[in-house]
Amino acid sequence: MNYRHAFHAGNFADLVKHATLTRLLEALLATPAPLTIVDTHAGAGGYDLDGELSRRTAEAAQGIFRLMAADDAPAVFDALKAAVREGNPGGDVRFYPGSPSLIAGVLRAGDRYTACELRDDDFELLRQTLSGHGGAMALQADGFATARRSAGRDGRLFALIDPPFERADDYQRIAETLNMVLGLDAHACVAVWLPLKDLETFDAFLRQVEPAARSLLIAEARLKPLVDPMKMNGCAMVIANAPAGMESDLEAICGWVAGSLGEAGGRASVWSTRD
Repeated sequence: MNYRHAFHAGNFADLVKHATLTRLLEALLATPAPLTIVDTHAGAGGYDLDGELSRRTAEAAQGIFRLMAADDAPAVFDALKAAVREGNPGGDVRFYPGSPSLIAGVLRAGDRYTACELRDDDFELLRQTLSGHGGAMALQADGFATARRSAGRDGRLFALIDPPFERADDYQRIAETLNMVLGLDAHACVAVWLPLKDLETFDAFLRQVEPAARSLLIAEARLKPLVDPMKMNGCAMVIANAPAGMESDLEAICGWVAGSLGEAGGRASVWSTRD
């Protein structure tokens, strides 16, 4: 699966991931204690939707363009829409903010953000995106290892895990990282984005991570039935130690994406496991 993010920036999956991210940040930053954030696969930080890679797939047309034009989108999308408008002062939607832009823009004094990216070209763009943001650092390093090293230290930890799913062992590495982070810091908030291709792969991942988590919040946005494992039929967010109130937010996010952007047979579902 080729998931270099410039190909897919602003698509339906980004709406799920980034609306969830903005809501998580709002909740986590509502308390005064400093927050340490690790973004394991940060990408370039922001994307030109008129660029060659984005135009090649044109996925933003059925994602952020639809959201920005919608009158019925729930309020939980407001922070993402505001960030898009800020990056496009002329009114047209050309530039789309990745997770580094969304995170760096809300950091407080004392918060620390490490954005990891291995690709040389994306790392240089990421470094430029984060320049001038105090407390934010671009790191050309393995994000899984960085998240593990950050666990168990002083302060609160929030890890965002969103690999490109180009390696056969990505699911295994996510599970190992999540389990190790929670083993070192049982209260860490860890948010994982996953493509939904077939149900067995998703269920197998959940079986690997459920025993280590005090609580998991799982949200699915299926745009079509999971009948073709060669296609991304939807996406999911799996959040360990989600802040209170996230269930209703995820229901609104996934419900709108599946209902407004999905095909017949698409659906959304949100459920949790508790200790």
